[in-house]
Amino acid sequence: MKWEVEEAYHKWLLRDYLNKVKKISRRTLRVLKYDQGQILVNDELTSVNRTLESGDCIQIIFPKENRGSFLEPEDIPLNIIFEDDDVLVLNKEPDIATIPSHHHQKGTLANGVIAHYDKQQLPYTIHVVTRLDRDTSGLLLIAKHRYSHSILSEEQKLGKINRLYEAIISGKLKNDSDSIELPIARNPNSIVERIVAQHGQHAVTHYKVEKEGHIGSLLEIRLETGRTHQIRVHFAYIGHPLLGDDLYGGDHHIMKRQALHCKSLAFHHPLTGERLEFQIELPEDMKKVVKFM
Repeated sequence: MKWEVEEAYHKWLLRDYLNKVKKISRRTLRVLKYDQGQILVNDELTSVNRTLESGDCIQIIFPKENRGSFLEPEDIPLNIIFEDDDVLVLNKEPDIATIPSHHHQKGTLANGVIAHYDKQQLPYTIHVVTRLDRDTSGLLLIAKHRYSHSILSEEQKLGKINRLYEAIISGKLKNDSDSIELPIARNPNSIVERIVAQHGQHAVTHYKVEKEGHIGSLLEIRLETGRTHQIRVHFAYIGHPLLGDDLYGGDHHIMKRQALHCKSLAFHHPLTGERLEFQIELPEDMKKVVKFM
């Protein structure tokens, strides 16, 4: 990455310029310092404590990215909605894990993305910004390299990456729109399951009803927080588990996976600042259920 220092940042410390203007986190600056990255000003190696002059040329060389042991490239089809040099937006199908784990070491979306990078001769690893559960479908955001990931991770912490979900729950809710505010913690008896618990992390889910029927209710959902399994846990706790969600008590006779889909994704591009918005319709299995509700 290269930038020329503008007059407005004359006499700024390089550290502050990189952190506040170029949004390079303190953690990433440490990586640059200790993991064979380089920071140059006017083609000279320098420290982040340097005082800048207007017109200085700053160059950042990020260290080579190491891939995890499970990240072998696999020729897995990707439904690419948007791609440029910095970000990748995918429409994830259900029944595929996002990243490898001990349970799913191969055949994940990440393995397919690595193969996609290799075809372009890009030496990147996986930087998932908005992860989806294995059986959840819809829009998913990936940062292609360490710099864009650093910026998007901070945006996510600040709640500036917006997602809307659609879910089909069992039964009918009392209110057409409402919020669920209940803390979520890991179930001490499971490495996967989450529960509502007083000692858990703060979690808020907003919803509105889009359609009701004898099978269940179609909801539009917005998360204020992003806890693991948040939507699934919240609706199961209030007695309306997602259809197909057998982990949390959902009926799996109609749906064979949890009826959850990320339909909308909006964020600011990490380098240009442009607002990008994407939408994707429900997958066929959820469409069929909604049709006959």
